[in-house]
Amino acid sequence: MEGKRAQYGLRVMLVAFALLLACNTMAEAITCNDAVSALIPCGSYLIGQGGADPSPRCCESARALNRMASTVASRRQLCECLKQTGPSFGVKPERVQHLPPFCKIDLSMPVSPDVDCSRVA
Repeated sequence: MEGKRAQYGLRVMLVAFALLLACNTMAEAITCNDAVSALIPCGSYLIGQGGADPSPRCCESARALNRMASTVASRRQLCECLKQTGPSFGVKPERVQHLPPFCKIDLSMPVSPDVDCSRVA
């Protein structure tokens, strides 16, 4: 009887741990809408209607978005989102390439419309 109780207790703990991990993973997920909203301060710059350089507010927003993408899965998801939505907003690739170095954002992937998001680390 004691052995069955111990096994049952262990199973309950494992299920609880799995649920906790799942909740933490979901809490870290960045939706595509969140990403696009976070980059609104960069909008005019990215489509070529702003100045030659991103604004301080744009850089702050881009750095915050980069910090939110703290897992490989969230970075890949963010990559796919931006790769798909950028052209529909008229984002200019050369402006996107200028943003990370200017805003001092260290990315672990190349900035290109042809990037393979499945390879993002």
